[in-house]
Amino acid sequence: MVILISFSRVIVGNFYSSHSYDRVSYNADSAVCIDHTGMIQQILSKTDPNFSKIIQTAKTEDRLTFLNTNEVLLPGFIDLHIHAPQWPQTGTGLDLPLKEWLNDYTFPLEAKYANHTFAKKVYSDLVSSLLAHGTTTAVYFGTMHVSANIELARQCLNFGQRAFIGQVAMDNPFETPDYYRDSSTSSSLSATMTFIQKLTELTGPSSRLVKPIITPRFVPSCTDDLLEGLGKLAHRFDLPIQTHCSESIWEHNYAISRFHKHDTAVLDHFGLLTDKAILAHGTQLDETDLQQISNAHAAIAHCPISNIYFGDGIFTAARAHRYQIDVGLGTDIAGGFSPSLYRNIQQSIMSSRQLPNQSENHLTTANAFYLATYGGAKSLGLKTGLIKPGYWADFQIVCLPDHNDRPASDNNQLERLLYATTANDIKSVYVAGQQVI
Repeated sequence: MVILISFSRVIVGNFYSSHSYDRVSYNADSAVCIDHTGMIQQILSKTDPNFSKIIQTAKTEDRLTFLNTNEVLLPGFIDLHIHAPQWPQTGTGLDLPLKEWLNDYTFPLEAKYANHTFAKKVYSDLVSSLLAHGTTTAVYFGTMHVSANIELARQCLNFGQRAFIGQVAMDNPFETPDYYRDSSTSSSLSATMTFIQKLTELTGPSSRLVKPIITPRFVPSCTDDLLEGLGKLAHRFDLPIQTHCSESIWEHNYAISRFHKHDTAVLDHFGLLTDKAILAHGTQLDETDLQQISNAHAAIAHCPISNIYFGDGIFTAARAHRYQIDVGLGTDIAGGFSPSLYRNIQQSIMSSRQLPNQSENHLTTANAFYLATYGGAKSLGLKTGLIKPGYWADFQIVCLPDHNDRPASDNNQLERLLYATTANDIKSVYVAGQQVI
């Protein structure tokens, strides 16, 4: 006798999911069965003998979602690099050099998050906007204000977004303004500790949705003592780390001038280059840097739009992949003008095509889709980014382009979808099996 399992949700339709870095699998007429913890328990094809029975059971229990013929299921996107407080300045000042942009626009804006009402308004809009663009997991830089960062966590919990949130640490008086920096190394480390404790109190010690991440802004913003202290905190609490690494020629040369080594080696020296580290940008990384990152099993957040403005170069994601480095995509709001990882998928492909006479470094749509989904998930050590049993049910349901004239199983359909989709085409979004949009 067949025992039918009651699922929290069964979604029936066609879906795409990465099979590997170079290949995307298309699955037609499938039943994706989500258990009561929010994970995919099994996926049945239409030919499975239990297919009809499970659908009927889910329908009877009002737990069935049927996709229309013009809709497709995709994994939710993972955005590895977002400056949450910069959301109001999106699309502003992008013609300036990085250091001027920070001093003229970014630092004055981030200082405003001492106002809790302001923080709540911005973060509510940001989190809901990202979810509406299909981003189910976000890695956030906050500000130096503990209260504002806790508010960001509340908004992620309220809307149901999976998130890593960082208390930004910055104490170097030579590279940060007096109105927006930690007053001392000890106060910065104390604020980070307080944030970790308050976030744990808010979410519980084993939260599956929102977690803290150690966040030195970048090497120029931090004193040696702060970098060392943050490395020790990351080790003590076994926490992930996020920072910028070789973001631009200016930052790259700064590390060489101050430490006589690249910032990859600087981060390693202070215990910040670990298998839980996310390094943003990396446009100036050389072969030695890539090997060091690979040896440490750290990951890279590729931010193709913001790299055009501030990176002084093109990060070669395909080369990093050959070094067996996990790479995902980041919008880098507000250095990137769009909250959409669809837009960053497109730019990652276009930027790679600008690499001269290096076709082996060109990204395909399959590569870029992988970076936006499973590449980001692997970078975080998360069981998401794939539509596969044993992975979190983090999804987006997308309407296919109206001008479709080929069968959906054709790979050209995925290409069109990745180039044409906007937030208006995303019908609904799920995180851990719960519909959040």
